[in-house]
Amino acid sequence: MCRFLMYLGPEVRLASLITEPSHSLINQSVRSRERSEPLNGDGFGVAWYRPETDPLPATFRSISPAWSNRNLQDLSRVTQSACVLAHVRAASPGLPVTETNCHPFAHDGYAFMHNGSVGDFRRLRRAFVAALSPEACENIDGTTDSEHVFGLFLDRVRAGDEMHPAERLAAGLEGAIADALEIVGDRNEGQPVDLNLAVSDGQRAAATRFTTRDADEAASLYVHAGGRYRCQDGVCSMVDADTEDGAVIIASEPLSADPGWEPVPANHVVVVGGGTRVETRALGVGG
Repeated sequence: MCRFLMYLGPEVRLASLITEPSHSLINQSVRSRERSEPLNGDGFGVAWYRPETDPLPATFRSISPAWSNRNLQDLSRVTQSACVLAHVRAASPGLPVTETNCHPFAHDGYAFMHNGSVGDFRRLRRAFVAALSPEACENIDGTTDSEHVFGLFLDRVRAGDEMHPAERLAAGLEGAIADALEIVGDRNEGQPVDLNLAVSDGQRAAATRFTTRDADEAASLYVHAGGRYRCQDGVCSMVDADTEDGAVIIASEPLSADPGWEPVPANHVVVVGGGTRVETRALGVGG
C-alpha cells in the first residue's frame, strides 16, 4: 500500500510537506512506520493548485523513488500552493510501474489519489470498464485499480450538481466505493478491498478510510485541523491560529510529533468544507 498527504490552508512551500518534516512524505517513502513493508519506491506524484493562474491543478509525476528525485527536491523548494496532494507509490502486485500509473490523477478540476487496492483487480478490470461512462473511460490512461475508481468518482460527482461542493466530493467518494463493491461482488474470492481515497477541487476536499477487512486492519489515516502549519529549521508543527490562518492536513501518517493528529476511524469519510471546517462521519457503505 502507498502513503499520501493532502493540505488545504494558507500557501506553503511544497517542501514543508514533502521534504522538511521529521516524518515527511519522502521519509515515509523510505521508512513508513505504519506499513509492514516500509518502502514506497514505485514512483511518486504531486498535484497543486494556483487558481490565480489556472483553475486546473498542475501535476508532476515520476516512476523514480521520491527519495532520489532531485527535480522533486528543487520543485518543492520554490513552489507554493494553498492546496497540495502528494503520493508515494507501492505498486500492487501485477500492476506496472509507469508514469501513467502514478498518483495523483487529475481531470475536470479534480485531483485524486488512493492508498490500498481492489483485490484481484486485473481479472475484474473489464467489469470496471463496463461500469464507467464513455467520458470517464476515455480519461483513463493507466492500468491501476486506483484510476478506475477515480472514473467511478467522476461519474458520481457529475450527478451531484445540486449539492454543496464539499458534500458533492464526499458523496462522489462514497458512491465510488459503493460502485466498486457492487462490481467486485463475490467475484474476487473474498480478497479485501481497501480504499483510502482523497480528492480535492482546490478549495474543498474529502477523504475516506475504508476496508472490507476487520476495522483494525484498515490502512492508517490521520487528520490535523485548525492550526497554522509552520516549518522552521526542519521542525514542523501546527500552531494556534485565527480561523483564516488555519489549515487542514490529511495524511497516511503524521508528519510531525506535535499533538493534534487524530486517527480517522475505519469506514469513515472526512469532509473539508473550506477553511478549517472538518466533519468526520461514518460511511453509508458496508465494510
